[in-house]
Amino acid sequence: MLKIENLSAEIDGKPILKGLTLSVAAGEVHAIMGPNGAGKSTLANVLGGKPGYEVTDGSVEFMGQDLLDLDPHERAAAGLFLGFQYPVEIPGVSNVQFLREALNAQRKVRGEEPLSGGEFLKLAKEKAGLLGMDMDMLKRHVNVGFSGGEKKRAEMVQMGILAPSLAVLDETDSGLDIDALRVVGEGINAIMRPQGGAADKGVLLITHYQRLLDVVKPDKVSVLADGRIVQTGGPELALRLEDEGYDAVMADEVV
Repeated sequence: MLKIENLSAEIDGKPILKGLTLSVAAGEVHAIMGPNGAGKSTLANVLGGKPGYEVTDGSVEFMGQDLLDLDPHERAAAGLFLGFQYPVEIPGVSNVQFLREALNAQRKVRGEEPLSGGEFLKLAKEKAGLLGMDMDMLKRHVNVGFSGGEKKRAEMVQMGILAPSLAVLDETDSGLDIDALRVVGEGINAIMRPQGGAADKGVLLITHYQRLLDVVKPDKVSVLADGRIVQTGGPELALRLEDEGYDAVMADEVV
């Protein structure tokens, strides 16, 4: 599904990613962990096509396409969703309005008919229910006056409505209390790993903490440090990081 080879990228002339190689298979949750400044958010932003990041080497293939050759809106229409560490506020635009326009824009690119207002509201109500949000919340302006937990829940509702093939989630657990983390984690499972499995979906989950991985159980865990992957293993690797810290794990660099 996603294949990254020898990816190098910089911002304002400063190298951040330095030959990163990583893959996410269909049906897989691949967690990325690493110390501050390692390049985790840069990786997410490069995949999403955020302006200001210059790719200097390497390649990214997504669903058989050259991802780096696509504009951000084309990446979204192709099935990539980027969840932000700090979701932005959009005053004057309701969540319902924003999400219906976004979904129908993607459907148009794919040659699909737009959803009517009624069809969209039915879908939005269903996906909001998975995250414990009511429709009154979705009628409010995008993230305006939302708590940290509400912003993350709203973002997961966006993911459910847009139904991506690959979700790149940048520290979705940031700022969440224990209850909100559980709800968001269970929402990720319901949307990207529904009962019976979802062989056509993948998740690249960037996190600092094991606690989210207790809910969204990863198939693989990789450690990103100094712009490259230095260790890859199973869920036990996250437990080792929790117990020993990054220094101990990075002392044994085996990808």
